Amino acid sequence: MYSGGQGVYLHYVTRELAAMGHDVHVIGGVPYPEVAPDVHLHKLKTFSFWSYLDGFDEYAYHTHPLLFFHPLNLYEFATTRYTLASLLNVFTLRAYQKLNELERDVPFDIIHDNQTLGYGTWLMKQRGRAVVANIHHPLAIDRQNALAQARSLPARVSKILWYPWVMQQWVAERLDHIITGSDASAQSIVDAVGLPRDRIRVIHDGVETEVFRSLGDVPPERNSVLFVGNSEDRNKGIRYLLQALRQLRAEVPFHLTVVHHPGSKGAPRLVQQLGLHGRVTFLEQLSTEELVREYNRAQLLVSPSLYEGFGLPAAEALACGTPVIATSAGALPEIVEEGVSGVLVPPGRVAPLAKAIASLLDQPERCAEMGVSGARRIRERFSWRRTAEETLALYEEVLSRGDQQRPSVGARARPPDPVS
Repeated sequence: MYSGGQGVYLHYVTRELAAMGHDVHVIGGVPYPEVAPDVHLHKLKTFSFWSYLDGFDEYAYHTHPLLFFHPLNLYEFATTRYTLASLLNVFTLRAYQKLNELERDVPFDIIHDNQTLGYGTWLMKQRGRAVVANIHHPLAIDRQNALAQARSLPARVSKILWYPWVMQQWVAERLDHIITGSDASAQSIVDAVGLPRDRIRVIHDGVETEVFRSLGDVPPERNSVLFVGNSEDRNKGIRYLLQALRQLRAEVPFHLTVVHHPGSKGAPRLVQQLGLHGRVTFLEQLSTEELVREYNRAQLLVSPSLYEGFGLPAAEALACGTPVIATSAGALPEIVEEGVSGVLVPPGRVAPLAKAIASLLDQPERCAEMGVSGARRIRERFSWRRTAEETLALYEEVLSRGDQQRPSVGARARPPDPVS
């Protein structure tokens, strides 16, 4: 889960495809994703600045020192501190090389890019392969939100340099099809990337409802608020949540729990600045089971995002019977039913968010009713098996309209029978 929503998506979709009988391989970098036992993980060693932070022991104690001075490795380390475009592009070039090695024996039927969209992905397509890709949501939205929150000229310049401006759009235009997780995200891709709507397939993400569920022995704690997400990502809006709680600190006896990425510094610093120390607990390195207990323990979850392509924490909380206060941004209204399973507020607005939190914390019975409705909605509409089935159907469509000599999807082609 600590590689974010993309890591969660990768885990469950590949698990379901493998369970359906397909031969599924994953090329992944640090932090290496968790995959099901019957999914083949090929660990790709990268030398980005962020790889060093996420896998310090591997680089400090298990990497030959001379490798750090290889020109590509040195370039990757030097540039990825300042630009996401380099991080994505160098990874895809390494993945392209790894893919060629894997295909020396048997080719793959189809390549599925999980929103890297670097030039290496384009090279995979240039070799005559069928290639589809996720755009969970356009990074242009993240860039816009980051620039809006930047408080100084140097901060704005750093955000301009960080986000890719051209590469992902250029690559996306040249692939077979794009997958996204919500109707809102599909429209955002049309607006921000300029792709025709008929080249985008909406396949909603899922929730593992056998895992994320109501626990009878963990009742919600009164006045407990939960945030789950990357607190360093300004798009997730934790600043607005903390500012809203600051308005309530004198009148509402709340306690906020933040489940976020290990080593995150921004939110704890903001808690001190806003005078919320003692009212906020930060949790890191939770197992999935521990996260489920936190969802159950909370009276409500707040998802104050400025935009969401889907909103996994909101969906997981609802599956556990916990009501959600979310913004009306992106796909969140597709998950949270206003007044039924939660409350929707305008994104980036502190006062409406504070009012909604105070109102629901004062109504534990209403929270319980919303939780029941939310759990029922998630069970009925969102499952990872459905996500995988719809993804497989798209694979088949792409292959059927492409090179008719390609073997049927399986997810790896087999050599022909010698007697056929």
